[in-house]
Amino acid sequence: MSHLQLSEVSKSVGADIHLHPMSFALQPNAVTILLGATQAGKTSVMRLMAGLDVPTSGSVLVDGLNVTGVPVRERNVAMVYQQFINYPSLTVYDNIASPLKLRQENNIREQVQNLAERLHIDPFLHRFPAELSGGQQQRVALARALAKNAPLIFLDEPLVNLDYKLREELREELSQLFATGKSTVVYATTDPSEALLFGGYTAVLKEGCLLQYGPTLEVFRKPASLDVALAFSDPPLNVVSAQAQNGTWQLNHGPFLALPQVKTIHTQVTLGIRAAALRVEEKSGDMAISGQVQLAEISGTDTFVHFHCALGEWVMQKTGVHFFELGARLTFYFDPSEAYVFAPDGALLSAPLSMAERRA
Repeated sequence: MSHLQLSEVSKSVGADIHLHPMSFALQPNAVTILLGATQAGKTSVMRLMAGLDVPTSGSVLVDGLNVTGVPVRERNVAMVYQQFINYPSLTVYDNIASPLKLRQENNIREQVQNLAERLHIDPFLHRFPAELSGGQQQRVALARALAKNAPLIFLDEPLVNLDYKLREELREELSQLFATGKSTVVYATTDPSEALLFGGYTAVLKEGCLLQYGPTLEVFRKPASLDVALAFSDPPLNVVSAQAQNGTWQLNHGPFLALPQVKTIHTQVTLGIRAAALRVEEKSGDMAISGQVQLAEISGTDTFVHFHCALGEWVMQKTGVHFFELGARLTFYFDPSEAYVFAPDGALLSAPLSMAERRA
């Protein structure tokens, strides 16, 4: 078991600040997702955790010991990068077996076979990496990292260069592997759906700042700020400003909306409605928005409808494969209780209740 903790770590290169001071402790034997856009600081945080880099200030602790400045070769960690790295002159078998041989293990063949079967590369054990597809090569890199049996495993956007189908396959396989809880895993991604799939814990980063850290579902359902909600929304969060008007809220000089759960001194707030909360089927108490379809795209088993309305450019996520005519005028609906409400400074004022909270 490895308890890894960052204590007020920061990173600067010259006048450029890569990481602002941040502190958080990884949950041992669980997955922690580093979620954020490109250049949010995910790789910088991971390099400090792994010992590939030294913080400008602050400390990195593992099991209570200060390991700040201890190089990666002196730490028992495993890493997989978005650009998969294998030994080209070694077969798949020998690539996976290399960390086992270094430890002079006795049952190497059995362990290699087991890992290869779990990652569906057992038919290729006698091939060389150059003879494999990109997805198969990434599986080899993952198997070798897992073979290290390291208490800390770091994965820096390992699926980003793979096509959609391969990403989906490996996500499912990795989710099952991580569920064993034998290692503390840190996984960097720009994709909120990966965070939700892997579960565990999520740290949301933006421009080198840690915005929020906690159980993944908690961060998703109760984002501490508008920035967190925006980072944890794919497709993008639908956002609109609202002004207080005689006990209700007027949306961006448009329709009026009752938000009974919101109690605030502010006369202006920002509402966020997730794409999945929008519908073309009306329910009692719904808010109606008229819009014109700009784009309808199918991704996996979902249909994303981008439309223009009086409130701006919005998107609806509808489960299943559906056809929407471009340019068509439609009415979209959402339940006002599904809206997130944020203060002028971006802090969360109100979030939709979960099913459990509604039943309570």
